Amino acid sequence: MDLLKIILAIFLPPVAAFLQVGLSLHFFVNILLTLLGGLPGMVHALWLVVKKKTA
Repeated sequence: MDLLKIILAIFLPPVAAFLQVGLSLHFFVNILLTLLGGLPGMVHALWLVVKKKTA
């Protein structure tokens, strides 16, 4: 599943962000970053997928 999320983070960053965090602030930030440029949205989505949730 993590590999699928990483692939989605590269090609469809908002989808990967949604799968990782749901409808939270990070999801909407990722949409904004993706609209401002593909690379910032991709980096943010990869960061969300790779980081480990401690909660």
